[in-house]
Amino acid sequence: MGIRLIKISVIYLIISTLLAMYMSITENMTLSTVHSHISCLGWAMLALSGLIYHLFPELEKRVLSKMFFWLFNIGLPIMIIGVSFYLYDQSGLIKVVISIGAIPTSIGIILFAVNVLIGTKNGKVINSV
Repeated sequence: MGIRLIKISVIYLIISTLLAMYMSITENMTLSTVHSHISCLGWAMLALSGLIYHLFPELEKRVLSKMFFWLFNIGLPIMIIGVSFYLYDQSGLIKVVISIGAIPTSIGIILFAVNVLIGTKNGKVINSV
């Protein structure tokens, strides 16, 4: 799973880079919030979690890591699409779409943190968790 997360993060890096190029060429920074979410959550979070799971392969075998993977990777695209539309139309329905994406994304991040914080001690994986 670690390598899969790293590969997915590279896709977000490419999307983020293309979006940055678009904003620079058009001199329209409306989507800068979307760009930062793609960069921080899509690229950085997934790359770091992939590296951590690659470094500690026992962590990625746990249910928490699988829950993180699916919640995060389903929620983040929904949230990003919702934020993109929200920047042009602040209707109530768009806020619901953002929440539908943000909730599983946030839960996934919390599960990742719990897995790492409880599952490791002194740089080693605790097998009893």
